[in-house]
Amino acid sequence: MVLTAYGLNQGGVWKELHAGYLALNIIGSLLLGIVAVIDQRAGFILLEFSWAALGFIGVARAFKAKQHAR
Repeated sequence: MVLTAYGLNQGGVWKELHAGYLALNIIGSLLLGIVAVIDQRAGFILLEFSWAALGFIGVARAFKAKQHAR
C-alpha cells in the first residue's frame, strides 16, 4: 500500500495531500506497524508508527487547506 501510494505520487497521479495517497500511506504503515509489534522489531515499530503519524499530519494539512479554499 505504501509503495503504491509512493508510486502514484511519483507518477504524478496523486499529490501529497490527495485523500487516496494519505489513506494508503496511513493504512499500509499501520498494518506494517502491527506486524512489527508481533515480530517485536523495535526499529520497525518506530518507523511504521512514525510514518502513520506523518500521514495523519498530512490529513490535518489537507483539511486545513480545504477550509481555507472555501
